[in-house]
Amino acid sequence: MNQEYSSHLLEHAVTELSRLPGIGRKTALRLALHLLRRDESEGIALGEAIIDLRKNICYCSVCHNISETEVCDICASSLRDHSQICVVENVNDVMSVERTRQFGGVYHVLGGLISPLDGIGPESLQIDSLVERVSSEDIKEVILALSATMEGDTTNFYIYRKLSVFPEIKITQLARGVAVGNELEYTDEVTLGRSLLQRTLFSDSFTED
Repeated sequence: MNQEYSSHLLEHAVTELSRLPGIGRKTALRLALHLLRRDESEGIALGEAIIDLRKNICYCSVCHNISETEVCDICASSLRDHSQICVVENVNDVMSVERTRQFGGVYHVLGGLISPLDGIGPESLQIDSLVERVSSEDIKEVILALSATMEGDTTNFYIYRKLSVFPEIKITQLARGVAVGNELEYTDEVTLGRSLLQRTLFSDSFTED
């Protein structure tokens, strides 16, 4: 195999860095050379932070958000409203909603959206565990805070149908201040916060036969 760089160690570092999303080999080379130019302690600190992240981060057994303990700080907090569950696609969306400071409930992270073309069905997501939470906890409202995309709408409707056996629970969705086609992660905080406060009943978004 031809070696692109004069150092096997540099080549290996560039190859591993280029596996990161959005990082090509040219950018990976710049990052590797930057680390070499910096004090050795900075490179060691970065390496230790990555190792610590991989070894000690887990997923909350309740909501599936990232956590350092079996139950995350949000689920464990007595200051949160545990009767409200905000359903999101991924952990990035939890951070987006938290930044709005407009929600005081708890979360449920699905780990994706239903997308048959990508081979992602309901069984691949944390939907059954959501239904289990609703059936076993004192839940008053489930907020569907998924991206305003075809996959998001499909997942919203599937969850709505699964939770329709609990008529006492209010199922709402974000107001359409979030533009159609937008992913929640890239929606600005003001728009997302307003959409959360002005959420509507999911059943109002369609007419059942």
